[in-house]
Amino acid sequence: MKKIALITGATSGIGMATARKAANLGYKIIITGRRMERLVALKQELEKKAITVQIMYFDVRNREATHEAWNELPSDWKMIDVLVNNAGLAAGNDPIQDGDWTDWEQMIDTNIKGLLTMSQLVIPGMIERKSGHIINVSSIAGSDVYANGNVYCATKHAVHALTKGMRIDLLPHNIKVSSISPGMVETEFSIVRYHGDKQKADNVYKGLTPLYAEDVADAIEFMITRPAHVNVNDMLLMPTRQASAVYNFRD
Repeated sequence: MKKIALITGATSGIGMATARKAANLGYKIIITGRRMERLVALKQELEKKAITVQIMYFDVRNREATHEAWNELPSDWKMIDVLVNNAGLAAGNDPIQDGDWTDWEQMIDTNIKGLLTMSQLVIPGMIERKSGHIINVSSIAGSDVYANGNVYCATKHAVHALTKGMRIDLLPHNIKVSSISPGMVETEFSIVRYHGDKQKADNVYKGLTPLYAEDVADAIEFMITRPAHVNVNDMLLMPTRQASAVYNFRD
C-alpha cells in the first residue's frame, strides 16, 4: 500500500516543492490551500506522474472549515504517514508599538493555531497505527529575533516549542517529529509580508543568492527518507551568504 503525505500550504513555494518531492518518492498526496485554481493545477501536474492526489480546500486559520475538509476525506485517505505543516506567513514589518493587530492575528492564527488544528486531526490515526512523521516548517526566526520581526518571530519560536513538545508527547507512540528552520527563501514570503510591494520584497534578497523552495524541499525529502530508527529533530538551513537572522553578506 502506498504511503500518504499531507502538505499544507501547497499552492506555492515550499509546500508546492515538497508535494512534488513526495510525489517523486511515490507517495499518495493530499494538498491543501486557499487558492483552488492552484490546487487543481498542481493536482493535474502530479497526476501526469501516475500519482493519486486529493485536494483539501480551506484556510487553515478557519478551524471549522479545516475540520469540514478533513471529514470529507475518504476514510482510507486519513491514514496519514507524513504530515508537513508548511502553511505559514509573515505579515507586516513594523516595530512593536506600530504593529497592526490584523497582521498579528493572521500570523498567530496561521502559524500556530493552524498547525495545531491540522496536527490534532492527524495525530490520533498515527497513534493508532504506531507510526507516522510530522514535519513543522519553522524558520531561523524561531531561534533568532530581529528588529521589527516581533510577532512573526514569536510565532516561529512557538513552532519550535510545539515541535519539541510533540516529540516528547508522541515518543511512546513511535511517531517521528521534526522541524526545519530555513533562513532567507525566495518564495512569495516577502511579497506577502510587504502586502504586495514587490520592490520591498525584492530588496530582501538583493546582493545575495537566497535559498529556493526546492532547497528546503530537498531537506524535507532527506528527513522523510531516513531509516525507521532515525529522527531529525531540527534542521537549520541557510544560504551560504547568511550566517544568522541578522548577519549576511551582500555584494
